[in-house]
Amino acid sequence: MSVIVVKKAAVTDICYGIKKIVVGLIFLLLSHSLNASEQQRELYLIAEATSADRIQQDIQQLVDFGTRHTLSETRSKTRGIGAARRWIKSEFEKISRDCGECLEVYFQSDIVGGVKRIPNPTEVVNVIAVLRGHTEPDRYVIMSGDIDSRVTDPLDGTSDSPGANDNASGMAGVIEAARVLSGYRFPASIVFVGLSGEEQGLFGGKIMAEQAIKDGWQIEAVLNNDMIGNISGINGITNNATARVFSEATRPIETEKQARIRRFTGGEVDSPSRNIARYVDVIADKYIRNLDVMMIYRLDRFGRGGHHRPFNEVGYPAVRIMETNEHYDRQHQDIRQQGDRSFGDTIDGVNFDYAAKMTALNAVTLAAMAWAPAPPEDVVIEGIVKPHTTLKWKLDDRAAGYKLYWRLTTEPQWTWSREVGHVNKFTLENVVIDNYIFGVASVNDQGIESPVVFPGPIGSFVFDAEK
Repeated sequence: MSVIVVKKAAVTDICYGIKKIVVGLIFLLLSHSLNASEQQRELYLIAEATSADRIQQDIQQLVDFGTRHTLSETRSKTRGIGAARRWIKSEFEKISRDCGECLEVYFQSDIVGGVKRIPNPTEVVNVIAVLRGHTEPDRYVIMSGDIDSRVTDPLDGTSDSPGANDNASGMAGVIEAARVLSGYRFPASIVFVGLSGEEQGLFGGKIMAEQAIKDGWQIEAVLNNDMIGNISGINGITNNATARVFSEATRPIETEKQARIRRFTGGEVDSPSRNIARYVDVIADKYIRNLDVMMIYRLDRFGRGGHHRPFNEVGYPAVRIMETNEHYDRQHQDIRQQGDRSFGDTIDGVNFDYAAKMTALNAVTLAAMAWAPAPPEDVVIEGIVKPHTTLKWKLDDRAAGYKLYWRLTTEPQWTWSREVGHVNKFTLENVVIDNYIFGVASVNDQGIESPVVFPGPIGSFVFDAEK
């Protein structure tokens, strides 16, 4: 489906409706294809299962708390971040009851204070729900949204701060993804989390990342959703058919030894986070109707930050998923009217069908990664001054097989691939190592693949500072 972009105009509902019906029929045929495995067909069903109505209801509930500022009221049952986080926890618990107590739901917190945006000691509380994996419970894929909101003054914890798009949309998406995926079981664990303190300095992410290290979590990916509901940008473009995925280049904790290796072998655009972004792009192309992913080779928006960054900073693969065209009058603004310009992040600026589509992108990506085997470990490459290229990796019996990928060094996405079976090395005849970027993915018996791993420590999903 082509991208719908209209300059200073609304999306044409009739044309979009016709296209939606046609593409829906195509997806229905694909999902029942004889060539699709059972899990692949389930991914199509997951893509269609997210509800715009439920997302709208959840965003409205979050908006109705008045403000969710980190420094806002915590004891009220109806206003402030305390009421909001208790409601989110109760929603996760309700989902868990409906699936036979399949979720482990809990608060995670720490005290933060003495910093510019949190001057006094304040409890920063995350809400976490874990759908525990049945064979690899210590391998995690995570979807996060932010609980907190803010207005113009970052220290204003009393004014109305609805935060409908930033970031009730992302938080509602996390809750909806939990509803959809709680009906399935996976080898790896899926975590749904509401992070707090984002607007005050990314503190919720820091708390969770530090605890994950202490608990020995093997985090394969963090999908941070921050603003997934706006389709009309301040640039005058209305666009409901694209999404952005931001990803870091190299790990900030890269060692000098690893940097030297990278200088001579490449890998600047093949960090685990970059290959997660490529994975999300493939999922969108294959399973999500009328959505094209724009991969952006940057940690975040220019000079700005999000809650994936604390995970990146300790070595975990993490990306930011969000809308393409932002409207800055609806971000971090006091609610007001100035002439014909309206300011404030109110619910009338959210497109719920788009938020549901973005949620579906997350849900399918999480399911695919949790069903797939873990990404290959100890991937190495050989072929200096030779006509052939050989890739080797650690054999894992949980994988049914492996798939090699390669592309030109200037291409953003993998171009060529070859399935090689359940082996721990393979030689690509007459493919010269100097001319391409290479990688390896694990594949399960249903044809579901892991993200691709670039050879060497630069691309490894399991970070080891000694390598």
